[in-house]
Amino acid sequence: MTASPVVAILPAPQLSSNNFNRFFIAPYRASSIIGLNSSKRPPAEFFGQNSFSKTREHHKISPAKVYARRAEEQRVIEEEAPQMLETFPSFEITPGLAHPLGVSEIESGINFAIFSQHASAVTLCVILPKSDGMIELALDPQKNRTVNIWHICIKELPRGDVLYGYRIDGPQSWHEGHRFDNSIVLIDPYAKLIEGRRAFGDVSNKICRFFGTYDFNTLPFDWGESYKLPNIPEKDLVIYEMNVRAFTADESSGLDPDQRGSYLGVIEKIPHLLELGVNAVELMPVFEFDELEFQRRPNPRDHMINTWGYSTINFFAPMSRYASCAGGPVSASREFKQMVKALHDAGIEVILDVVYNHTNEADDKNPYTTSFRGIDNKVYYMVDLNNNGQLLNFSGCGNTFNCNHPVVMELILESLRHWVTEYHVDGFRFDLASVLCRGTDGTPINAPPLVKAIAKDSVLSRCKIIAEPWDCGGLYLVGKFPNWDRWAEWNGKYRDDIRRFIKVNKRKPYHSVNFVIAHDGFTLYDLVSYNSKHNDANGEGGNDGCNDNFSWNCGIEGETSDAYIFALRSRQMKNFHLALMISQGTPMMLMGDEYGHTRRGNNNSYGHDTAINNFQWGQLEAKKNDHFRFFSKMIKFRQSHSVFKKENFLDKNEITWLEDNWYNEESRFLAFTLHDGNGGDIYLAFNAHHFFVKAAIPSPPQNRRWHRVVDTNLKSPGDFVTEGIAGISGTYNVAPYSAILLEAKQ
Repeated sequence: MTASPVVAILPAPQLSSNNFNRFFIAPYRASSIIGLNSSKRPPAEFFGQNSFSKTREHHKISPAKVYARRAEEQRVIEEEAPQMLETFPSFEITPGLAHPLGVSEIESGINFAIFSQHASAVTLCVILPKSDGMIELALDPQKNRTVNIWHICIKELPRGDVLYGYRIDGPQSWHEGHRFDNSIVLIDPYAKLIEGRRAFGDVSNKICRFFGTYDFNTLPFDWGESYKLPNIPEKDLVIYEMNVRAFTADESSGLDPDQRGSYLGVIEKIPHLLELGVNAVELMPVFEFDELEFQRRPNPRDHMINTWGYSTINFFAPMSRYASCAGGPVSASREFKQMVKALHDAGIEVILDVVYNHTNEADDKNPYTTSFRGIDNKVYYMVDLNNNGQLLNFSGCGNTFNCNHPVVMELILESLRHWVTEYHVDGFRFDLASVLCRGTDGTPINAPPLVKAIAKDSVLSRCKIIAEPWDCGGLYLVGKFPNWDRWAEWNGKYRDDIRRFIKVNKRKPYHSVNFVIAHDGFTLYDLVSYNSKHNDANGEGGNDGCNDNFSWNCGIEGETSDAYIFALRSRQMKNFHLALMISQGTPMMLMGDEYGHTRRGNNNSYGHDTAINNFQWGQLEAKKNDHFRFFSKMIKFRQSHSVFKKENFLDKNEITWLEDNWYNEESRFLAFTLHDGNGGDIYLAFNAHHFFVKAAIPSPPQNRRWHRVVDTNLKSPGDFVTEGIAGISGTYNVAPYSAILLEAKQ
């Protein structure tokens, strides 16, 4: 049918990069829309504040107080809002299809479909390329709703450069878990691309609105005839945790300013990754997020820029401000694929750090409504119906995604499949994955449907799936995360104890992702330089970040010119790296530890777009012949020795413990031999005493001699000699706070 629906059109400037600031300054409002009653609208809000402090808080908030606060905020916004126009274009519109969700191109036009079980009214908002405003199309629940899915198809709508969102109205019963607010234009949860501000950290455009967009014009990405996935066995992985922006954002990267902090910037630095020896990168969040969310209202952290990205706006769209030259979402999508292809061509896998436990929409005290909260809060989030419908907070960030609700579970599965099929990623690390093990009421469940579905999904079958097996509600599942023999785990017990993983079910050693350092906590340098965290710059009064760091400053807190302390810290960092690389399991290291990056004792540096987080390429060059050399050679030594990469857990014939006084609190010495079955045994000793230990060296296998490969007490290049130094026998004086590695060779 042909129709000219009653619509509201709001003027909007042309969508050039020069006027994005003005255009995205406010949500667009309209009062003359079919099917909506403007008198029922609560005051609009979108000044949210996400809490990154990993503490569990339940706010009992009065809706009236929230609305009163938002009324003043809305007054400021409306001063910038455009006036309505009287003219509008005509479209040929049909009811459309309920599936697939999101935007799709079908024979009859561009189809839009969105789920909302509890909505009473849905309005599609569209901004055309080079248009004068926003078009709002009210959906008829009798024609445009199939069960709980609202849908519409528009013929002759452009195949790209269209922005869209939804206004959704529904019950105002807060106590029942609803948070409908039809004054806000909401992002489609299934949008594949998101448009917002173009430049990362552009504070002149901090109060930016985000819209869904689509691109049916661009040809499919050319992966190349010779392209293939690396398909590296898990036991052979060495993972490098990194942040896309921080990797090249610093001027010392030597890249063009338009390329710094981008997906293309990563490509330029692949030679560094190869020189280091890692074969997988674990990218900190690359789903669309608002890096300026802390600056939307006055608060103690309004100087911060969220550089870590653990505050997802949308689960399908790549972070658009990681595109080069402020190129926007279409460029971001293409350049992300270019990055993945280049990494794969170099033999490096791509694992994404994904955040399905919560979203950016924060809590009920200071909500930042952009999507799920306004679409159907009761479905998408866990709510406590016995406590005035308040949000449950097992994430420490104000809300908890309702992962095991059938609708939410399918959204997550579709998101994961999208990143595998569209972007060719190789795996996922799930942030606070214990949230995925909670039912819709927050109760822990033994066989969570989502965790099982991910393990059994055919599209995801080739992927590495890694759990961070805890959450902020106390559900600690290290060693017992429901796994179906597929899930690996971040081994927090290894981090704290540097001990071998506990055997569970039919799992393998490589199901333990071992790490000493990760993004949240001290860097390796800070671990040996600070006894206490120094987080004052975060604006939380030092209350954020972990207090139990198991660190030692080697005698002086922070920076020092003392040569002895400097040398001791250097040894300690090498000791940690050696222990990590010889452990059974999958090792993971943090970006920057290869040169000794410092955050000046800040162990929760999520909000600093500065040298605190950014890779310092000049410092790397200064450490190339010492610290970096040791780290690189140790990684490559691991890769070339199967004794460190066993398919199964070690048995008594594969390891001989020589010093293992586990329960002697006075013991600070550990020694053992790994047997490879072919005579190429490895002897290791770690001395954490403050004095020399004269270690008895066992006899080497027949027709072999011990060769010293590593002694962390020696200066470079003597600290690591790949071919080994022969003549080691009888005893060896292991220096204080040092470690040695001997290899049996002919």
